[in-house]
Amino acid sequence: MSLSTLLDLSRELGAPERQLAILGEGNTSCRLEHGDFLVKASGSSLATLTEQDVTTCSAAPLIALLDDAAAGDAEVDATLMRSRRQPQDKKPSVEAVFHAWLLGLPGVNFVGHTHPIAVNALLCSAHARTFAANRLFPDEIVCCGPASVFVPYTDPGLELARAIRHETLAFQARVGQLPRVILLENHGLIAIGPTAAAVKAATLMAEKAASIFIGAASVGAVKFLSPEQVARIAGRSDEHHRRKVLGI
Repeated sequence: MSLSTLLDLSRELGAPERQLAILGEGNTSCRLEHGDFLVKASGSSLATLTEQDVTTCSAAPLIALLDDAAAGDAEVDATLMRSRRQPQDKKPSVEAVFHAWLLGLPGVNFVGHTHPIAVNALLCSAHARTFAANRLFPDEIVCCGPASVFVPYTDPGLELARAIRHETLAFQARVGQLPRVILLENHGLIAIGPTAAAVKAATLMAEKAASIFIGAASVGAVKFLSPEQVARIAGRSDEHHRRKVLGI
């Protein structure tokens, strides 16, 4: 079930008409039992992902890299290969380190990392941090949470995983909850959640919000919801019920 659900999610996020990821862009993962997880293999395409393009990894050796100050590219590469549960499996994505750590957070069973066009248009602009910190409309709050984690540009791989850990824990301490969306400056988007549906909803809603932000900016100043309005939507019981019904 986990594998088929991950494949379905990957193909949805990689669908050409969505323009969220093309070629070998982006990666997905899901939690398994006993500290293992499934992750997209390096260089595979989300749109055409097959069972052979998914690797089962042990999370522990990858998470240990986060606190190994001596780890360089060679050690990361060797650990990625060593983390595979089956030696014949393909090499895991270089971003498997942050997948391993995020899947260890309470309630996080699926992770989706993509490079949506409108989202990246903002993340490659001076408005990136503003987009992460604010919300424009109620359904953005429902699907993406009251705010997103913002990670300043960091070299992909181990250093990015460390930055994601740092900024996510800081967000949790500040906001009092885990994020649904993590935005990587000049890079892309990560959605996390208990279900594949939650990851898909957060990804698509973030792309919609980015398009609306760009459209609003083109006709004048962008008008964000106030902190009080955001808190009201985030705390409404009917919205919690709707999320439950939608599986997000």
